[in-house]
Amino acid sequence: MFRVSDYRLSEDPDHLDLDSVVRWIGSDAYWAKGRSREVIERSFAHSFAAGVYTGDAQQVAVARIVSARATFAWLADVYVDRAHRGHGLGNMLAEWATGWAERHGVPRLVLSTLDAHGVYAKVGFTPLAHPERWMNIDSRPPIG
Repeated sequence: MFRVSDYRLSEDPDHLDLDSVVRWIGSDAYWAKGRSREVIERSFAHSFAAGVYTGDAQQVAVARIVSARATFAWLADVYVDRAHRGHGLGNMLAEWATGWAERHGVPRLVLSTLDAHGVYAKVGFTPLAHPERWMNIDSRPPIG
């Protein structure tokens, strides 16, 4: 468990407030606006997730890791409620993710971000060394 002032982080999936997570990811997150509740719930059900909570157990942030816990992990859906930004919760989740990868012996952790490069750089993330080696299939509508 990590703590930043009056917040705590938990990996317990039973603590996730899926109503809040669905609202944040499906309605406010630039990368997933319009994503259905069913897809968001399935995404979290098949991932390793962490939530950040206030002292009265209100969830205010979330992140998930997609991995087989072997060679590679993807950090996804990192979201901090707008009312709780600026308190280090993004840093808390980034530190959780790098610690998770270390604890599970996963040597590579990647993510995609539009605007939070500085947050992730603080915990060791760097641009891809060889982006020309990466390819993907992306059938989603354009973001932004």
